Amino acid sequence: MHTVADILLRTTDWFRARGIPSPRLDAELLMAHALGVDRVRLYMQFDRPLTDAELDRLRPLVARRGRREPVAWITGEKGFHELELAVRPGVLVPRPDTEALVEAALALIEGDEEVFVADIGCGSGAVGLAIAAARPGVKLYATDVSEEALACTRDNVRRLGLERRVGVLRGDLLDAVPARRPVDIVVSNPPYVPTGVLAGLEPEVRDHEPRLALDGGPDGLAVYRRLVPAAARRARRAVLVEIGHDQGPAVRALFESAGLREVTVLPDLAGRDRVVRGLAPPA
Repeated sequence: MHTVADILLRTTDWFRARGIPSPRLDAELLMAHALGVDRVRLYMQFDRPLTDAELDRLRPLVARRGRREPVAWITGEKGFHELELAVRPGVLVPRPDTEALVEAALALIEGDEEVFVADIGCGSGAVGLAIAAARPGVKLYATDVSEEALACTRDNVRRLGLERRVGVLRGDLLDAVPARRPVDIVVSNPPYVPTGVLAGLEPEVRDHEPRLALDGGPDGLAVYRRLVPAAARRARRAVLVEIGHDQGPAVRALFESAGLREVTVLPDLAGRDRVVRGLAPPA
């Protein structure tokens, strides 16, 4: 007889032996998913024996995690800024650090005022949809070049019931948003990892997540050099981007060169530089 507590302990030990960074948490998440319960209810069932059918559901999930596949891809979900988003292989898993970008954008939008936001390189849609969900007046353009990302964003739009306020568009950067459409705020979490650093990343990222969403070129700034001037030309209110912790001065300089004003580098919850914000010049 194998109880929930017994299998959790065995799975945790197996993950730890394979160098998985959060073995206990991952074991709990996968078991809760396999059993169709949340983690609170899982704790209430520690002494319950698992059926053969339940073990059969759990084993392949544990094996996938043992190969360092991201947990969110295995469960198909990831919590982000009060949302529960669908995620899938081929799409970057939303990170808690990115919530700083959402908060910085929300600070510029009051109540239910009508604001047009463009989320460039939307991935799962996390950033733009979190903004739209929190501000009922936001109209969102979510753009990406990856069809996998756009399909995931469309799923999340339906999941959140935001179809009437979100357009999902395929194209390079702001080219996807027709020139006649207004854009007040541009937000983006571009690829910013220097190419030479990719090989040293955790296997979950290096071996699984899409290189297109990670590789920022030799110095990590290739996309910013194209995005920031284009965003500065379109945004009527502000441009905000996520950055790597050591990229603040370089990206600030790009913002200033593009004519954005009151450029500020903002920290994440850990105190590391994470967002650059610039206001549009007066019309």
